Amino acid sequence: MNRSGSKIETKQDIEISWGDRWQVYRRLQELAIPCECGTNQPLRYQLNDVTAAIQLWSVVRQLTVPRRELACWLERCWQIRN
Repeated sequence: MNRSGSKIETKQDIEISWGDRWQVYRRLQELAIPCECGTNQPLRYQLNDVTAAIQLWSVVRQLTVPRRELACWLERCWQIRN
């Protein structure tokens, strides 16, 4: 829910490489995020809350950001926590 207490509902296509879209699709299904992905069609998803938006961002980031950058980001998170 957003700050006003209502659900966020967004249906969109995601711009991701054809090679990565099935991996993203499967992970979103595991996370119970509504999505569909047909042959030669873009990955389409629906976000019903902020948690789903963050999960989508994280899944896509894991596949599109270089591993070194992800490692540096994680290291910064650990430093902030301590």
